[in-house]
Amino acid sequence: MSRNCCSIGNAHNLQRVNLVKNRCVSFPPSVGAGARILILGSMPGGESLRKQQYYAFERNLFWRLVGEIFGFSPKLPYPERLAALREHRVALWDVLGACEREGSLDSSIREPVPNDIPGLLAAHPGIVRICCNGQAAAKYLKRFFPALPLEVVVLPSSSPAAAVYSYSQKLERWRAVLEKDLPSSEKRCRL
Repeated sequence: MSRNCCSIGNAHNLQRVNLVKNRCVSFPPSVGAGARILILGSMPGGESLRKQQYYAFERNLFWRLVGEIFGFSPKLPYPERLAALREHRVALWDVLGACEREGSLDSSIREPVPNDIPGLLAAHPGIVRICCNGQAAAKYLKRFFPALPLEVVVLPSSSPAAAVYSYSQKLERWRAVLEKDLPSSEKRCRL
């Protein structure tokens, strides 16, 4: 791990010593032993950081999308939503472990510090695909880790700021990618 990465274990330590105004620090990954897919965001937004929950902003479509794909309610308590993703062999983290940012927009990110994505992949060698939730996550992943040895797919952002795609267009793209590794018995029936 590079000195310029946030390791899985020290992101919370960074938060405790954080004295810089507008300094944002991500939280640990949600990953199970059998993970096959890693979904990466860029950096949690303000509401997510306040609640210490991935995709906590109610207008973000992330939980609605993955809930529809995997058959669980986006209104489940947060720990149960994370468990549902792990049951479907999906890990969740952010490319960035820390940055300076005023507000929640990715375009406002300054001084980005990456998480230790290679370390996570080494600890979970069953991961075969990285799905970037939007262009910003893909940009930072490519900047900090240009030679990762597995498939990287850029999905339409679940953020309400990314309004170029409708919900149904986002769902179609997310479903096509996330269902690739599901056993046929787990794929949701659709009319």
